[in-house]
Amino acid sequence: MDRILVVDDEPAILTLLKYNLTQEGYEVTTAQDGQEALNLAFNQQFDFIILDLMLPHIDGLEITRRLRIEKIKTPIMILTAKDSETDKIVGLEIGADDYVTKPFSPREIIARIKAIKRRLNKGEPDKAAQSERYITVGDLTIDQDQMIATKNGKNLLLTPKEYKLLAYLMHRPGRVLSREALLNGVWGFDYAAESRMVDIQISHLRDKVETDPKQAQFIKTVRGFGYKLEVK
Repeated sequence: MDRILVVDDEPAILTLLKYNLTQEGYEVTTAQDGQEALNLAFNQQFDFIILDLMLPHIDGLEITRRLRIEKIKTPIMILTAKDSETDKIVGLEIGADDYVTKPFSPREIIARIKAIKRRLNKGEPDKAAQSERYITVGDLTIDQDQMIATKNGKNLLLTPKEYKLLAYLMHRPGRVLSREALLNGVWGFDYAAESRMVDIQISHLRDKVETDPKQAQFIKTVRGFGYKLEVK
C-alpha cells in the first residue's frame, strides 16, 4: 500500500483528500503546518507528497527545496490557490513533480498521482546507459550519483529541474525531442497544456550551458519539432 503525506492548513481540504485517497487504497498521513510536514518527510518513508504552497512556519516551496537538497526524491505535487505562470515555474524548477491549482477535483489529484507513478515505474528504453555513473556528451558531463553537471570540468549551477532536463537530453544525444516528449519525460505530465514551461526551462538551461545562448552550440532548436542535444 502506497503511503501519501498530505499537507494543507485547511482542515476541509485535508478531510476531502484523506477520504478520497483512502477510498482509492492509499495510506494517508496529514499535516497542517510546514514544520510538521518537514519533520514527517525527513523521518518517515512516503511514496508521494501533496503539499500546499501557503503554509504556517515553512511554505511549500521551501519544504520542496530542503527535501531535494537532502536528495529525498519522493514525488511532490504542489497544491495552491495561486495560478500564475511564475509560481508554477518556480515550484517545478526547485524539484516539484506536478502543480495543481484550487479548486480541484479529487479525481484529478488521483489521476495525476497515477500518471506520475506510471512514469516512474515504466522505465526508460536506455536504462543500461542510465545505470552508469557518468554520462558525457562533448564538453558536458553529468554525475548521476551526485546529480552534478559540468562543462569542461567546471560545475554548472543548475536547479534540480534544469539538471533533470539536461540529463534527459544527454541520455538521447542527437535525437529530436518534441516539447510533449520533454514535458512527459522530465515533468511527468501526460498533457500538452503546459508545454510553454519546456521553452522557458530550455532558455534557462542555455543561459548556464551555452557560451552564447543566442547562438546555441549544444541545445539546438529544431523548428516545428522541438529540441535536440547536438552531437559533434
